[in-house]
Amino acid sequence: MNKIIEDIRLELIRNGDEKIKLSGERFFKEDIKLYGIRSASVIKIGKDHYKTIKGKSKSEIFSLCEELWKSGILEESFIACNWSYYVHKSYEPSDFDIFGRWVNSYVSNWASCDTLCNHSVGTLVEMYPSLLSGLKGWAGSSNRWVKRAAAVSLIVPARKGKFLDDIFEIADILHSDSEDMVRKGYGWMLKAASQAHQEEVFGYVMSKKATMPRTSLRYAIEKMPSELKEKAIAK
Repeated sequence: MNKIIEDIRLELIRNGDEKIKLSGERFFKEDIKLYGIRSASVIKIGKDHYKTIKGKSKSEIFSLCEELWKSGILEESFIACNWSYYVHKSYEPSDFDIFGRWVNSYVSNWASCDTLCNHSVGTLVEMYPSLLSGLKGWAGSSNRWVKRAAAVSLIVPARKGKFLDDIFEIADILHSDSEDMVRKGYGWMLKAASQAHQEEVFGYVMSKKATMPRTSLRYAIEKMPSELKEKAIAK
């Protein structure tokens, strides 16, 4: 198992680019560690190495993911996120606790948070809606990345028009949060929900100048900080 991780790290090191690394470090407000590899190349490296472990159990793959998370390096976190999603057909409700531990223990930037939550966590919650109560618990966390995760995990379901009442509840919990990354996360969630709701009500995609009717969703958006309102209701 360690050989797999070693092989991935050697390839990531070989593909690292100092210019991309420095550019990436300037892009994030947080201090991050990275090799300096473009996202498309990271995805390809992860897919290539996944072929060697495809037959392993979900628990074995999750263990490898955790080793990648522990490094604290951005590109390794992306591979961990993708690998955890590749086994989504085998997800069980108990996996929510594993994902929650990863967010709480290892996530330290918005890119890792969103990559894990948009896909793995969001898919798990769609499969098992009873886990929505767990997301609401995340929204009350003291960890800003866990709070952001509560919102961004519902981006894809929101686009499908799902879980609107639960989205409102999470928005109610997060709307007064002072953390910029949290506010942007729940603003993104509400924007996705607002677009889905417009299509559901009107049966077509509204123009940029169109406005939403005053619904409970509109009310939720109105609670947002002023600098996010315009982005949330814009099409």
